[in-house]
Amino acid sequence: MKALVLSGGSGTRLRPITHTSAKQLVPVGNKPVLFYGLEAIAEAGITEVGIVVGETAAEIRRAVGDGSRFGLRVTYLRQEAPLGLAHGVLIARDFLGDEDFLLFLGDNFIVGGIADIVAGFRASPADARLLLTEVPDPGRFGVAELGPDGRIVGIEEKPQRPKSDLALVGVYLFGPAIHRAVRAIAPSARGELEISDAVQWLLDAGLDVRSTVITGYWKDTGNVDDMLEANRTVLESLEHGVEGEVDGATEIIGRVRVAAGAIVKGTRIVGPAIIGTGARIVDSYIGPFTSIGDGVRVEDSEIEYSIVLDGSTIQGVRPIEASLVGRAVEVTPAARTRAAHRLVLGDYSRVRIA
Repeated sequence: MKALVLSGGSGTRLRPITHTSAKQLVPVGNKPVLFYGLEAIAEAGITEVGIVVGETAAEIRRAVGDGSRFGLRVTYLRQEAPLGLAHGVLIARDFLGDEDFLLFLGDNFIVGGIADIVAGFRASPADARLLLTEVPDPGRFGVAELGPDGRIVGIEEKPQRPKSDLALVGVYLFGPAIHRAVRAIAPSARGELEISDAVQWLLDAGLDVRSTVITGYWKDTGNVDDMLEANRTVLESLEHGVEGEVDGATEIIGRVRVAAGAIVKGTRIVGPAIIGTGARIVDSYIGPFTSIGDGVRVEDSEIEYSIVLDGSTIQGVRPIEASLVGRAVEVTPAARTRAAHRLVLGDYSRVRIA
């Protein structure tokens, strides 16, 4: 079995971060989201991986390389424009051949991995197996409709009136019949070849489409709120460890990881939190669920429930919360401006100004 990882999207919901960086490489817990997926694929026993890339191809190639650091052999497949998930399958036809394959969205995050799901598909193959999970806002996703016997009877992409609360997780298992499906469907109103339409084609053709409802944690890290939530989940399982330099005036509470080369002085850190290599944290407060990247400088500031990417500086600002700060950003106080009251008062007025 091979794996196909889709990493060609433009990440419009994460702008302005994604104006200069691939959305799949934005880190949670100081590790790119894409890496969690590649590690899960390797743990499932799959070694041949095709990565569909677009405008950010060079950046993803630099980060992933040939895949050997993950125990994988990676082939890059260029998608000229983000024309839909099914289009990604279409252009990967030669790479995939007639083998069963795993389709994985590069910006998805699943706690617990996918090894059991892949093993189950290998033991009991089907034309497709979809992962589903209950969500409070199904209209944002592809939605599955189940019949009385629990089998999938229909799929809709971002429906205005969802027929269930079961969203398609960004992990699919397919047999070779999916190649006929992606060739047969037409672009949607969005101008994309939708994987939901391809699965519906399989259903209409009477082929074997199965589903597994997962109850573990899953996030499509397509926007800032989801990124912060995924970061929180990763940090909840953080192991405490202090390898950097921490002075006696610093207070560390809970599970905190301070990487080698980091310097922490006169600071209070309440975990779970992670401080990257070469970071410098001075006279500050780092609150729970915060990831501070490599080479970041935080001085005389307060920050919590946030992600700060490599090389940024935060100085003299408090408090910061629920924030995503990009690479090499500078956050400092605004210059003080003279404040004055402008008054036009009638005779015998009484004014009290605090």
